[in-house]
Amino acid sequence: MKNPNPPSNCGRWLNPAHTSRRELLQRTGSGFGGLALAGLLAGEAGVAPGIAQGLHFPALARQVIWLFMGGGPSHVDTFDPKPALARHHLQEIPIKLPSHLRDGSRNVLASPFKFSRHGESGLPISDLLPEMARHADDLCVIRSMHCNSIDHTGATLQTFTGMVSLPRPGIGCWLLYGLGSENQNLPGYVVMGPDQQSGTATYNSRFLPARHQGTRVAWEPGKLSDPSKALPNLSNSGNLSAGQQRRQLELLRQLNGFHKTGRAKHDALEARTTAFELAFRMQAAAPEAFEIQSENASTQRLYGIDNPKTKSFGIRCLLARRMVERGVRFVQVQCGKGDGLDWDQHDELEKGHRKNAGATDRPVAGLIQDLKQRGLLEETLVIWGGEFGRTPTSQGTGGREHHPHGYTLCLAGGGVKGGYAHGATDEFGWYAVDRKVHIHDFHATILHLMGIDHERLTFRYAGRDFRLTDVHGNVVRDIIA
Repeated sequence: MKNPNPPSNCGRWLNPAHTSRRELLQRTGSGFGGLALAGLLAGEAGVAPGIAQGLHFPALARQVIWLFMGGGPSHVDTFDPKPALARHHLQEIPIKLPSHLRDGSRNVLASPFKFSRHGESGLPISDLLPEMARHADDLCVIRSMHCNSIDHTGATLQTFTGMVSLPRPGIGCWLLYGLGSENQNLPGYVVMGPDQQSGTATYNSRFLPARHQGTRVAWEPGKLSDPSKALPNLSNSGNLSAGQQRRQLELLRQLNGFHKTGRAKHDALEARTTAFELAFRMQAAAPEAFEIQSENASTQRLYGIDNPKTKSFGIRCLLARRMVERGVRFVQVQCGKGDGLDWDQHDELEKGHRKNAGATDRPVAGLIQDLKQRGLLEETLVIWGGEFGRTPTSQGTGGREHHPHGYTLCLAGGGVKGGYAHGATDEFGWYAVDRKVHIHDFHATILHLMGIDHERLTFRYAGRDFRLTDVHGNVVRDIIA
């Protein structure tokens, strides 16, 4: 049966010249076939071209937890020690710098933090992060990251989408599109924490099917522990029985089917139908997933939930573990201006970084330890870091400027080497100089760890095949265990 209005984006299993299964079900038997839509929605978890019959590579990771430190932690004050900063403190840095820097921003600023070697690997970490330092042998530190934007919005967009300005799907959307979720009763992509300056752009599906975008939940402690508040559209406000809700969904599905008849594929409508189905299933699954009170006291202490300073981020990290434990593919845990944990210290860096580290260090370490104890760390890739680093030179009173030319991201689990530092910046920490890793390379590596060839994960849009890494990206094989 030919479709007179073939859709421009035809889904991953569909022949553009033929009617989709959903349209066929809606158009035959007076719409009776639509009764099977729930089953189809549950089965269409999202398998991209070339992956429907299996992964491109053996997967080392099954899910990702990205701990995004909004604002940009300083690499030279956390994981990239530079003794030259102390030797040249308050002197003009003796290397050629980009022309946009003002004279006052060219003076070297020594780190106020002390670095020590930790674990059997001897990985150097500053005293700013004592809890993460306890897990040094699980950490893979990439010291040679670089990106293309000095602006928060542009760098954050590139960190997640690969692009500085053009709207593209985020990496979580691509992974959900490529691999689907292992739990059909929870969102496959969950976002916790305040939005960054880029807003929802980091988890917007853009031209990918809308059902692959991230689902944002409230991040305040009181709401995160209460599903009815964390997911406000989930509640059964009419106190309807399961049977009544099911009949409502069937009627809505039929009406949507009538609307779609004779029209081209309407992705927003498809996504809305999927969302209603998911919300119905989540009414049973979400309360249990968000029930952090069921965790014993020692686990809650591990994440710092017993301490007011660490409680908010601790709950987010604990919920991240509970999400991946239940098959959620990608969890994006954020901090920044919205919760007072903004790493953007243009002034008084020591004070601001100590505050932020004091609120996040223990929960991050607790997450790594908890995943390891439960046997989940091997299959869960944990990523820690911001959109860029900070300059080795000073700004304001003891502050540092944005720095995309060389910075650090820290990983754990998910098939990466532990106790390992990859690449290097120059002696001052300004430029990435050894085994440089661009954000495109980082994305290619994440996909590889998940069993996906970044060059083969594509989506046809506007007459061309798009991919997360565009026309760039090389897998950083040296960090793979």
